[in-house]
Amino acid sequence: MTEDALRREFGDRFGREPRVSRAPGRVNLIGEHTDYNDGFVLPIAIGMSTRVAFAPVPGRELIVRSTAFPQADVRLAVGGDRARRGDWSDYVQGVLWSLEAASVRVPAAALWIDSDVPLGAGLSSSASLEVAVGGALLALAEHSMPGEELALACQRAESEFVGTRCGIMDPFASRLGRDGAALLLDCRSRQLTAVAMPPAVEVLIVHSGVRHDLAAGEYNRRRSECETAVGVLQALDPRVGSLRDVDPSLLERARGRLGRVGYRRARHVVGENTRVLAFVEDLRAVDLEAAGRRLFASHASLRDDYDVSCAELDALVEIARGQEAVLGARLTGGGFGGCTVNLVRAGHGPLVGDRIAAEYERRAGRRPERWITRAAPGATVD
Repeated sequence: MTEDALRREFGDRFGREPRVSRAPGRVNLIGEHTDYNDGFVLPIAIGMSTRVAFAPVPGRELIVRSTAFPQADVRLAVGGDRARRGDWSDYVQGVLWSLEAASVRVPAAALWIDSDVPLGAGLSSSASLEVAVGGALLALAEHSMPGEELALACQRAESEFVGTRCGIMDPFASRLGRDGAALLLDCRSRQLTAVAMPPAVEVLIVHSGVRHDLAAGEYNRRRSECETAVGVLQALDPRVGSLRDVDPSLLERARGRLGRVGYRRARHVVGENTRVLAFVEDLRAVDLEAAGRRLFASHASLRDDYDVSCAELDALVEIARGQEAVLGARLTGGGFGGCTVNLVRAGHGPLVGDRIAAEYERRAGRRPERWITRAAPGATVD
């Protein structure tokens, strides 16, 4: 629904004029599964967002309503014990838990959530929800918190309360996104550098139609495999604290000890960190062909070494490769479904999207959703 409609619905339901907290989804241009390995990522915030209308109400509860799940309001005790419910409200409750742990005293309130970030698409609907809820709760509590600190609180909510051991990229991109620029994020130092997007390109997102569920176990399994590999590598070099610290020569020395799976997981992360930094230099030099080649290489590594692709994502990338105006393409997000991100010559996005959709429908039997996006600003509260 539109924001005006959200405000009207909220007023009709709760009898109060709300404020609105907004947080965008994100698409990661390159740097996948590197964030929880202390590596580099390059996301942009996108035009789709989660909006939370909110206002204080009497009582001792948060009354939470969602347009996507309208069956009933969820009621969460303010300052009470927390237990996961196993549904979408865990993301809200997780942010409340995380902020309360940081001594934020949230009053009783009503929240109405509406979002146009597609669920299970790898566009960070969960972080968008968490950051938007976090902005609303901070405003209700009249508590000021730096953007980085709120992003970390949202990451803790998803990692420690919901149970998906995610890194910091998604909430950082949603909270701190820059208009017209990608964010080069060093996930160890948390240093952010804005990287201007060249006007000669646009970003096309294509949805495979396959939903993924990162909390189902595969995402956490990949993270555990990386941690196991770090333990092996530390035996050869005690300076290794994460896969961020591994260079190709050390990786090859450890190949026999790592085993087939550990070696391939580590090889992806080591190579992907190098690709991120090289991709940034390509953008700065406006060497778009080189940038595109790195996207294709990233997809191949995610498919062959990290095992997080699927037939539908591979088909979308293969189809994109055959389009003259496409510079590069790869899966984006955690994998196992979701979307591809395509770097396209400016002005060609709609036609390329239609051509990819038609061929994908012929192969897969479904016509994919697609969006042309630009680098958008991060979260706001009115």
